[in-house]
Amino acid sequence: MKKISTIIAAATLALTAWGAEPNVKPGIEVLRNSGFEQLKGKRVGLITNPTGVDNKLKSTVDILAEAPGVELVALYAPEHGVRGDVHAGDHVDNTVDKATGVPVYTVYGKTRKPTPEMLKDVDVLIYDIQDNGCRSYTFISTMGLAMEACAELGKEFMVLDRPNPINGTKVEGNLTEPDCVSFVSQFPIPYLYGLTPGELATYLNEEGLIGQGKKVNLTVVPMEGWSRDMDFRATGMPWILPSPHQPTPESALYYPTSGILGELGYMSIGVGYTEPFKLFCAEWIDAEELAKRLNARNIPGMMFRPIHIKPFYSVGAGSDLQGVELYITDLDAAPLSMIQFYVMEELAEMHPDKKVFEHANEKRYNMFDKVSGSKEIRKRFSANHKASDIEDYWNKDTEAFKASSAKYQLYK
Repeated sequence: MKKISTIIAAATLALTAWGAEPNVKPGIEVLRNSGFEQLKGKRVGLITNPTGVDNKLKSTVDILAEAPGVELVALYAPEHGVRGDVHAGDHVDNTVDKATGVPVYTVYGKTRKPTPEMLKDVDVLIYDIQDNGCRSYTFISTMGLAMEACAELGKEFMVLDRPNPINGTKVEGNLTEPDCVSFVSQFPIPYLYGLTPGELATYLNEEGLIGQGKKVNLTVVPMEGWSRDMDFRATGMPWILPSPHQPTPESALYYPTSGILGELGYMSIGVGYTEPFKLFCAEWIDAEELAKRLNARNIPGMMFRPIHIKPFYSVGAGSDLQGVELYITDLDAAPLSMIQFYVMEELAEMHPDKKVFEHANEKRYNMFDKVSGSKEIRKRFSANHKASDIEDYWNKDTEAFKASSAKYQLYK
């Protein structure tokens, strides 16, 4: 069955490339097909970025600006900006959208939650962004804080739904603990949460997890054609990179395999090379030996091959590095977020003088903890550099979360 589903997914991509209709319609298309009835007579604000497009690549900004009976009065820029013209981590300024003349307010930087002044002319605030399905990606934090602002001001909030690009079943990682709440772990959800943006918004709202538990008047415009077993490739939809280091649909699958380790700056994870989040490389690694050891672990759904690289920028820029490239062979079986800990364990055994928590910059530990959602992950792993010391803790909340979130699922 795995081989058949892989063939079907590949065929779908091939047909889409030749102009076939995608299998899934995002929320913006469903809204448009309804004649924008839910927005008639309302002043509209929109949080979006370049991923907010229909299947013909037309921006939701332009769709709403041209929609009859819709008054688009404000845009809100998350990380990278509304039109994607801001580099990762750079400050996003308040400005005016050149194409529409609509004012743009930043919600990334010092102001991450829309202020009353920013929302004073808005009746309904819409969110339309393609996420990557991982808690540490900042767009869901932007969504939740915007929901909080609307709840406080009595404004409506609408999510134009999009796929979880990993799928709707993958749940991994402990819930964020109170001392690790931050913009990269804003809410008590697992590292991989297996929900669409609309489902997550409903979960946060109904479970009282935004603000002081005050609910917002929330509407989700669901997709058509999406099912929980679909990764993004199966949708046939065009992939617009949501950030510079997520260039393909596969990028979302590999992001959780190395992103936590990447916070330590200890080795290259492929950022700065052509395979972001897909590599583990350093000058001192023996590529062939590491690949042999990792493959000998028989990690479900994963394979590794030796690789030699010279990054163009970021960690190891201009240096000859070696290590492994990872391949997901069975997404359902692969323990995505644990991979980086297996790698760290093997490297600690191969190179006792290079144990990650004895050589990484301690100033980076705080961000590692925030992305992990718990200080316990670092503390438990660093004691012996053994992945088995954290596995139970890392997975302790997943089943309970699956049960509590199931009633908010919009798709089978």
